[in-house]
Amino acid sequence: MMASGRFVVSFILSLVCLFIFSEYGIYYAVILRCSWPDSDSHSDVRALFLSDTHLLGAIRGHWFDKFRREWQMERAFQTSLWLFKPEVVFILGDVFDEGKWSSPEDWEDDVRRFKRIFRHPSDTELVVLIGNHDIGFHFEMTQQKLERFEQVFNVTSARILTIREVNFLLVNSVALHGDHCPVCQRVENKLNKLSHALNCSIQGTEHDDHCKNTDKFAPTAPILLQHYPLYRVSDAICTGVDAAPLNERYQQFHERYDVISQVASKKGLFSGTDFRLSKCFLPEERSILALYCGSVLAIAPIVLCHFKLFRRALHFTILGKHKSL
Repeated sequence: MMASGRFVVSFILSLVCLFIFSEYGIYYAVILRCSWPDSDSHSDVRALFLSDTHLLGAIRGHWFDKFRREWQMERAFQTSLWLFKPEVVFILGDVFDEGKWSSPEDWEDDVRRFKRIFRHPSDTELVVLIGNHDIGFHFEMTQQKLERFEQVFNVTSARILTIREVNFLLVNSVALHGDHCPVCQRVENKLNKLSHALNCSIQGTEHDDHCKNTDKFAPTAPILLQHYPLYRVSDAICTGVDAAPLNERYQQFHERYDVISQVASKKGLFSGTDFRLSKCFLPEERSILALYCGSVLAIAPIVLCHFKLFRRALHFTILGKHKSL
């Protein structure tokens, strides 16, 4: 019986260790493969970029699917923050999956869950951009949806965020449709003003007559951040482990749906500046499932063998006592 008790304790500890590694430790093991790019400057801005988190909503989100996805997002994000301590985190749109449909009550619930998953220390800035699933595609976008997103995340459809002489141009690419809709027109007007102010700052002419009363920015070219990609025909030029499958790589993109238009893309060009990039990957769901299944397959024969031996020993014990009587 003592041996059996020790076995049960060992079995429970093994399950606990398996759970802790599969739900916590694996994120450290995988994310630690990544690192900040090499740099000789202490003035570099360390920025972490995420996109398309698509928190499931009340309409299409099954409770268990939501729970599982959000747990994995939370562990991946919190582990990355703890390991890398970025100065700023950008989420490039489509924060929510059903923002374009959400009722006020569902919207509040989605926002509450987002703030729990992506909580961060005060010395890390979190910047969220607008995506089509947050406020709807161009034909679904309304002022009400736009304003509630902007109020929650303290963003506007076009602004420049400057961090230690680095200009990040943040744009609501859903509004770059070019059809002069009210929201589109306001964004385009704002971008023209920002472009003028940036040119004045870069050229050092902010005190000239045509540059008076303009905002002043660091004299560096901006880094353009938005949800939609700039125009390209397809993904044919894309390579790497996260590139589209071959059967999808040559499918042509639709302007103003998959990518922004050629006209709008030409307005988003900027000259190159020095930057360094590391692409990081997270644990795959199939790896976690394989870990669980493999562990169960390894443990099951040991458990069965133990209980067979235990029953045989118990049988002999009972039989021996019976004979002695």
